[in-house]
Amino acid sequence: MTTTRQILAFNRVTADGYFSAVDGSLSWVVPEPDVDRAAAGSSDADTILFGRKTYELFESFWPGALADPDLAPDPHAGGQPSPEQRNFAVMLNRMTKLVFSRSRKDVSWNNSRILGELDVREVEALKRQPGGNILIFGSSSIVSQLTTHGLIDEYLFVVGPTFLGSGRSLINVPTPVSLRLLDLKQFPSGTLMIRYGRA
Repeated sequence: MTTTRQILAFNRVTADGYFSAVDGSLSWVVPEPDVDRAAAGSSDADTILFGRKTYELFESFWPGALADPDLAPDPHAGGQPSPEQRNFAVMLNRMTKLVFSRSRKDVSWNNSRILGELDVREVEALKRQPGGNILIFGSSSIVSQLTTHGLIDEYLFVVGPTFLGSGRSLINVPTPVSLRLLDLKQFPSGTLMIRYGRA
């Protein structure tokens, strides 16, 4: 019996539904070590899908985050060292990273590969290949397109106790998509972690 790989979208969003400020800033994120531990605990995944912009954001930070032998800087806490972020950095650096981009031609971050323009059939084939689950961080355009085609199996939203008032919406779809609640956790910072599956 063949088991299909699952695609899991992991994203931080504000209480009013934005995943970044208009200028792309994530300074609104409320640091929460337990959330970082959950993000780094995705040991059943071995692949990440990226859009170009999110890939370049990660590429500019995470390859060098392991310079300290014990800790890594937390980008959401002013660069303060964090063992949770070190575990996250180790995970990111070992995983296969697939980048959908029409303009980018090469990559230098280890285990990365350019796939060109997003092709839904290519993602469907990827889900049928042997391997662990597949993660997506950020990458609004990729999440939106794969949601439209019913290819994302779970959404893990880390909802911060913040209103931005304006910003960039994570998911834009042409018709409503129904979800079912799988899990809900509350953290001391006021952050919620909400896990949804497709209805």
